[in-house]
Amino acid sequence: MDFFELAKSRYSVRRYKDKPISDEHLDRILEAANEAPTGCNNQPFRIFVAQSKDSLDKLNKLSRCIFGAKTVFIFALNTDEDWKNPLEKGVRAGVQDVSIVASHVMFAAWELGIGTCWVNYFANSKLDKAFGFPENLKSVLIMPMGYPADDSDPIPMHFSSKPLEDTVRFI
Repeated sequence: MDFFELAKSRYSVRRYKDKPISDEHLDRILEAANEAPTGCNNQPFRIFVAQSKDSLDKLNKLSRCIFGAKTVFIFALNTDEDWKNPLEKGVRAGVQDVSIVASHVMFAAWELGIGTCWVNYFANSKLDKAFGFPENLKSVLIMPMGYPADDSDPIPMHFSSKPLEDTVRFI
């Protein structure tokens, strides 16, 4: 599958099979994460792979958007390591870097037949506390993943995109 087929076919999966992700597939997904570009290649991201009953129970209490997944990635930012723009105080690349990594994970997983859902519906500070993150580690997003259930379908809004002339300007 080429990239455009991959990008057009991927959707946010909200129902998963009761089948664990194979170690081989998990390793490939994590390799893709590690290859993602980050500011000055600082790699300020951290990925926590939640699969234990305790971790999944915590996540289910923090967000209604785990959707029964048996594997959930927690993407976090180490604020001590992200690139800081020396030309503009307060401008940092960290959240962007974590988002690039998460996108690599999302597409690598889909290529392997594994669905994901990008989730921001949780209280970040509560998650950080629940998992004992130090002050310099900030959660950015969570990503439930697994093999899509047979009745998993994209929600209707998935297929609606604004026309390019509404989002792109040539200057």
